[in-house]
Amino acid sequence: MSATILNFIDGELVQSGSGRTSPVFNPATGQQSETLGLASADDVRTAVAAARAAFPGWSNTPPLRRARILNRFLRILEERIDELAGAITHEHGKVLSDAKGEVQRGMEVVEFATGAPQLLKGEITENVGTRVDSHSLRQPLGVVAGITPFNFPAMVPMWMFPVALACGNTFILKPSERDPSASLILAKWLQEAGLPRGVFNVVQGDREAVDALLTHPDVAAVSFVGSTPIARYIYETATRHGKRCQSLGGAKNHMIVMPDADMDQAVDALMGAAYGSAGERCMAISVAVPIGETTAERLMQKLAPKVRALNIGPGTDPEAEMGPLVTKQHLDKVRAYINAGVAEGAELVVDGRDFKRQGYENGYFIGGTLFDRVTTDMTIYREEIFGPVLAVARAKSYDDAAEMINRHEFGNGTAIFTRDGDAAREFAHQIQVGMVGINVPIPVPMAFHSFGGWKASLFGDHHMHGPEGIRFYTKLKTITTRWPTGIRAGAEFVMPTMG
Repeated sequence: MSATILNFIDGELVQSGSGRTSPVFNPATGQQSETLGLASADDVRTAVAAARAAFPGWSNTPPLRRARILNRFLRILEERIDELAGAITHEHGKVLSDAKGEVQRGMEVVEFATGAPQLLKGEITENVGTRVDSHSLRQPLGVVAGITPFNFPAMVPMWMFPVALACGNTFILKPSERDPSASLILAKWLQEAGLPRGVFNVVQGDREAVDALLTHPDVAAVSFVGSTPIARYIYETATRHGKRCQSLGGAKNHMIVMPDADMDQAVDALMGAAYGSAGERCMAISVAVPIGETTAERLMQKLAPKVRALNIGPGTDPEAEMGPLVTKQHLDKVRAYINAGVAEGAELVVDGRDFKRQGYENGYFIGGTLFDRVTTDMTIYREEIFGPVLAVARAKSYDDAAEMINRHEFGNGTAIFTRDGDAAREFAHQIQVGMVGINVPIPVPMAFHSFGGWKASLFGDHHMHGPEGIRFYTKLKTITTRWPTGIRAGAEFVMPTMG
């Protein structure tokens, strides 16, 4: 009998009240490992009520004390990273080294959030008018929610809640149904670090829970990471109900390979960026754009053998470079994209569809796949596959490649590999993409900068974590002060000018 995964509300593990459940699988074996209780709308309302009740006490806790709790949480993460990474690998399938990397990148945001007292300082101006002073404050919003994807069950929540909590908000996390256990580990460790009851809550669920959060009048803001269709729905629904929303969507990230690029470096970068985490990353490189036929031939000559030689196995295998996909449904979807690429005329250089790992025949494994001579009208070029499928789309010139990227629906991340500083500077300046790498294949900003794309990759005005995160999770208040001096000048009925 598989264990049942619960909600975490007001400091307690709580059964879901809907009576509905969803299976959780080990992707390496294809076997059910746990049962997830799906939260009802009433469960969400209970969580919101707990967060709302905790808000006055938490928001009035001095920022330095809030930071100290987060600092203790950071120490716990450092000491027990193996436990959290193991839970991620068990339910997501990514290799352990990648799971540890995910946790470490999340920890960087926690570390950033411990410095929030400095970032929450306001401004003051003396004598904006005669004997009149003005100062500003940043104050928390209230109850905020995060709806997070399966591909980073620890890192993406940690992009959200440490900053939200540091700013004085209370938080409700709705993690993915596919790998929910990491959320409860985080909740337990936050509580152990000293976080008061009700400040951090977890509701496990599907669309019923999501819609309940999006429409609840006491939820002030929603953060989301996922596919573009759902990101658009989250943003439109949340804002229609008067909420602040940052909603990060899909991606189709290109990497230009210039003729002067270090080809070995470029190929190694593509291998990690396209096939790491089985391509289940919103920052994965899924389109390589070599400039000119000679560059393309050199690239393919070095790239194809490495794709064929990928070591694919369960995430617990220390030799494995790539694990399985997260679910059987997603495996079928990725295979269907490869079929579409073949049907539409792309050249299939390495075919991963029939890969099997001995002893893990029921796992959700697929081999690395490589297409060449992909054109911009093909499905595998236009749509986000979210799997280990790399498309090589040859371009005649740098200008053609840049135009290709700028015309694409998505604008999440991109990269160029070159030794030419002028080309790199021009690329960084003109490309219509939110995150740019120069000889860096996955340009995910450090925690003290902010993460977010352009175009259909982001809905809302704020990027995630960093300074943008502080601004998203606070509201600005400006106070103008004049104390009585004993001099009465009578009522004024014109707009005050402070002169």
